[in-house]
Amino acid sequence: MARKNLLAGLMDQDDATDMPAYPVRGASKTMIRSIDELAKQAEKLMEGETVIEIDPDAVEGSFVTDRMEDDGEQYQELLRAMQERGQDSPILVRPHPEKDGRYQIVFGHRRVRVAREIGRPVRAIVKALDDRTHVIAQGQENSARADLTFIERAAFARRLDDLGYDRETIITALSANAASVSKMMSVTERIPADVIAQIGSASAVGRERWVELSLLMGKAGNLLKAKAILADESVRALDSNTRFNSVLAGLKTTAKRVTKSVASGSTWTPADKSVSAQIKSGNNGFSLSLKARNAVKFGKFLTDNLDELYERFAKNEDKS
Repeated sequence: MARKNLLAGLMDQDDATDMPAYPVRGASKTMIRSIDELAKQAEKLMEGETVIEIDPDAVEGSFVTDRMEDDGEQYQELLRAMQERGQDSPILVRPHPEKDGRYQIVFGHRRVRVAREIGRPVRAIVKALDDRTHVIAQGQENSARADLTFIERAAFARRLDDLGYDRETIITALSANAASVSKMMSVTERIPADVIAQIGSASAVGRERWVELSLLMGKAGNLLKAKAILADESVRALDSNTRFNSVLAGLKTTAKRVTKSVASGSTWTPADKSVSAQIKSGNNGFSLSLKARNAVKFGKFLTDNLDELYERFAKNEDKS
């Protein structure tokens, strides 16, 4: 797979200082280069580098996480591929900045995990990188693969911001423009990290729908409502995309509760959206139809308690 802007210009080492040079200043110059040119620079990066085999148990993850959850299907494909033909491309690690004899992943987390699972050493290139070069390399490699979701990229940007990196570094790491990064930051400002984590990576959900959710989250009471939805066991059991849809739908619809003066043809839905009641009332009758997740359970509850409910109704009638 071609790597778009993979570490372009970031990894050339100055022999005198052993510190990385930065020939690309800012995101704008990076983004106007052709994919072919960037692919050639990615290939040049690996030329002459020694690939060694490392015990995967000696390799630790990056100090900035980029994935929110394991992508099961893609991981299984990688697992099968490495079992059948070995590791096609090396990972990039740096000597661990605090632990002798250990390494820290710049990119290649899944390859390390597979190597550990199948009991093989992991093929790696080792480079001494400072923290800034590390996060830029990590972010650009992810952008080159283009398999991180919008919210994973946004969460990565937020973590870099929390660590004190300037906006130019974040833009460069994500291979994004300033407007895109600003939207990412605004989403992660409005939606708390714990809510994002509970929703998950939401692979089918793009930027605009996350922006829509973030704007709804800013309305009074909606944060508590979102957390209540996500606390429901049946919602937690859903896949990430459906969890997102459940929260978005829950915040877009104002819950209506039954009152003594329910109008003919009205509906009722509790705050957790687990039941939807269609109510019809006329001169000759009254009907109540239940739908949604807890419809059967709630209907059984009503049926089992009809005697008690009618007694309460009769007492109220007597008082009136």
